[in-house]
Amino acid sequence: MVGKRFLKSISVGLVGLLLVGLVGCGSQKASTKAEAESKESKIKIGITQIVEHPALDAARKGFIDALEEKGFKDGEKVEIDFQNAQGDMPTAQTIAQNFVSQKKDMILAIATPTAQAAFNATKEIPIIITAVTDPQEAGLVESWEKSGTNVAGTSDMAPIKKQFELMKKLVPDVKKVGILYNTSETNSEIQIEHAKKVAPEFGLEIITTGITNVNEAAQALNELVDKIDVLYTPTDNLVASAMPLVSAECMKKNIPIIGAERAHVENGALATEGIDYYKLGFQTGIVAVEVINGKNPKDLSIETLKETELVVNVDTLKALNIELPQDLKEKAELLGGEK
Repeated sequence: MVGKRFLKSISVGLVGLLLVGLVGCGSQKASTKAEAESKESKIKIGITQIVEHPALDAARKGFIDALEEKGFKDGEKVEIDFQNAQGDMPTAQTIAQNFVSQKKDMILAIATPTAQAAFNATKEIPIIITAVTDPQEAGLVESWEKSGTNVAGTSDMAPIKKQFELMKKLVPDVKKVGILYNTSETNSEIQIEHAKKVAPEFGLEIITTGITNVNEAAQALNELVDKIDVLYTPTDNLVASAMPLVSAECMKKNIPIIGAERAHVENGALATEGIDYYKLGFQTGIVAVEVINGKNPKDLSIETLKETELVVNVDTLKALNIELPQDLKEKAELLGGEK
């Protein structure tokens, strides 16, 4: 009798365990399926950036913050995959091709080289661009007013006329302006052509020196600084990465630097009247949200940031023994030194 009750108890226990196991297994499968569906439903955005430096990093942060503000937080409604090309064009092309093969829903391309790589890789996936100087000249869109392609976003076209006006106020006797640039960047060549058109209005002569990598910067500057009164640094990704070195070399010869954007001043340039890359990136994020919500990139215009900011490096100002005019002092953001 005891043996039968014992066997019956074991049988009931085994059935219970089996049921629990089946329920647990079913629950685990349901959970796994729910997680997979949740992951599948997220909007997959690939971010490709030509190189990491303060301006481009700020643009990327602004983009992500704009998405989050509009309800598309990374890890929840969107899944962001950030890739850095380390300044290497073949790497940028590989990143773009990988994004296409991974079937990303959207690509954010930061800077002209990565935008061109992305556009070469796909004409279907929406490409949102930022920190691209002239997307039409770069072959990315049909016009500024209406893209006509799968590309939309923002341009960081530098306000060169404003920057040359600032240059003349800070260094009134300037005659010869040097420009150091990367010969492989289309955006830099565009800025040089613009600078050459604007220069005669201010009685300036433009002298250019091209480099292909950071290691060439010091030698190029050594040859350039003896020929110029001021160095102008465009929104060139290679030059931006080398700004501490560029600033140090120019300081040795007391050559002021007028930068195209804030990060140049933070790294030793004298001043800029430029755009805020965080704000530009934020504006780009708003464009991305419009595309996510159904707008077709081909119907959108390329936007620019109209607002500029005056930034002055006080330490550089003192080192060069330059007096900051009162009208500039009243509206400038002063970095370093005793303000």
